[in-house]
Amino acid sequence: MRVLEASAAFWRPSNQMKAQNTDLAKQLDIDWLGARLWRLAPGQASTKHRHIEQNELYVLLEGTGRMRVADEVLTLAPYSAIAVDAATVRQLFNDTDTDALWLVVGAPPELANTLEMSPDMLATIYPDGPTARPPELDYSNPDSSGSGVSGG
Repeated sequence: MRVLEASAAFWRPSNQMKAQNTDLAKQLDIDWLGARLWRLAPGQASTKHRHIEQNELYVLLEGTGRMRVADEVLTLAPYSAIAVDAATVRQLFNDTDTDALWLVVGAPPELANTLEMSPDMLATIYPDGPTARPPELDYSNPDSSGSGVSGG
């Protein structure tokens, strides 16, 4: 048994989108799945990505959850969950005025560090590049449905 107390969790900004996250699987020495908490501040997004083999479960813990899965935009209430197959493109984003906290669990684990990926792997996993922002956060776009919060 391994326990990670909340006060001991190591949080850091992600390499590409600078969203705060903590790698629970790594800190608990788990090698059979990936597990992270992601805190998206207003105006932030995660990477728009897909996986090769890793299916993911997303659970919204706090705030309003906004997520694009393929071409569908979802709005989730706390404690809602969604499962996404590996090959499906997905992106969390926050176009609200409060933080959103997500638990993301995936299996089997896959390389997640963009700094360690080949150009071909980057192109496969990040079809629009590793820093693509969703249209909901593009406030120069008059068709944007965002709340007007800037940042990211």
